[in-house]
Amino acid sequence: MKRSHAVAAFASIFCAFLLLHGSARAMDISGTVSSTVTITDNSRLVGDVTCTVTGAPCIAFGASGLTLDLNGFSLTGLGDPATGCVGTGTPGEFGIDVNAFNNVIIRGSGLVRQFRNDGIRLNNSTGATVSGVTMSTNCLSGIILIGGSGHLLENNVSVRNGSPAAPCGGI
Repeated sequence: MKRSHAVAAFASIFCAFLLLHGSARAMDISGTVSSTVTITDNSRLVGDVTCTVTGAPCIAFGASGLTLDLNGFSLTGLGDPATGCVGTGTPGEFGIDVNAFNNVIIRGSGLVRQFRNDGIRLNNSTGATVSGVTMSTNCLSGIILIGGSGHLLENNVSVRNGSPAAPCGGI
């Protein structure tokens, strides 16, 4: 009888450990991304990312209150390396998309480049923080803010974003 109680106690402790460990672990992202990665827990890049997603975001937030740490790595889309795009942008093809979620953090250092739309889109969101990120050679803006309010954008660099057909630029 005592042995079965000990086994049950051990199993309960082990299951609790697994649940706690799983909820605290961030999603690690690296390599080639061929379909949108939707993050629902704090996440980070652990290597450079090449995004081959067409017509949709590379990384999308799936909940409020999350942090994406670029961790010094780059997120590279399908845009032309010299111009970002030819003509106008490709609908939906953002590097990082925050669509109607609040209090999210996108933290650098890191590079978001060559997306055939905006590098980072904050759409109808409030209280987002984007800090220490470099956006380069995206077809439209480095960061675009559509609706929402209360954002903190600090220590970011935006270089060569936009195109002759869509001279959007920085933020």
